[in-house]
Amino acid sequence: MTPGDATGGPTRTALVTGGTGGMGRVIAAKLAADGFDVAVAYFGTKDLADATVGEIAAQGRRGAAFAADVADEEAVSALFDAVEDHFENLDVVVHTAGINRSAALVDLDMTDFDAIHRVNVRGTFVVDQHAGRRVREGGSIVNISSHVVRVSPPELSAYTASKAAVDAVTRIFAKELRGRDITVNAVAPGPTATTAFLDSTPPEEQQQLASLSPLGRLGRPDDIAAVVSFLVGPAGRWVNGQVVYANGGVV
Repeated sequence: MTPGDATGGPTRTALVTGGTGGMGRVIAAKLAADGFDVAVAYFGTKDLADATVGEIAAQGRRGAAFAADVADEEAVSALFDAVEDHFENLDVVVHTAGINRSAALVDLDMTDFDAIHRVNVRGTFVVDQHAGRRVREGGSIVNISSHVVRVSPPELSAYTASKAAVDAVTRIFAKELRGRDITVNAVAPGPTATTAFLDSTPPEEQQQLASLSPLGRLGRPDDIAAVVSFLVGPAGRWVNGQVVYANGGVV
């Protein structure tokens, strides 16, 4: 008998890339709480990936971690093969993997530019390609963008350009999947209190960024996970081809 989800229906499977990061880890745990079995793709420390799988298991769901470079077509093809072999199906892909290097445009090392666009743009193309080929009817694809596309902060030109590309890919891809009953959306977080953000941002800058929101605080990873949960759940089926800003009202 196929195990069921929390609603008594058949089990659904989600793949979260960047599943060892603060945002990806919380999204993976939230999807598990929603009744998904969850595959975690990571590029880096296996111990962190195993910790995410442990959080999935704590929600009573199956989890597994797979190493993959999201910008490498062969590696991503092997990743999707492994997920399907392990879980038998795939219903949701949440692509959170990305990198950032800050510098003024005139000072930016082009090696950093190439690295940002390889992971953020090429990686989105590669993951979305395979998601579009593998996700079952009734499924969802969510790319993680950023509110920097709207606010255009200094010293983030390369990163902002890469996330603008993510937005464009998302809108076009939703149209290209016409007839498949698969939604494609992006979530654009504002400043979010992940461990990496808190460790790399001085307290005074954290306070300044928190003050930009009318709500007077930084975002939390669970704020973003809740938006993803909505988009991939039954209540979000009529939201498609959209970039959803989850930034506490920063304009």
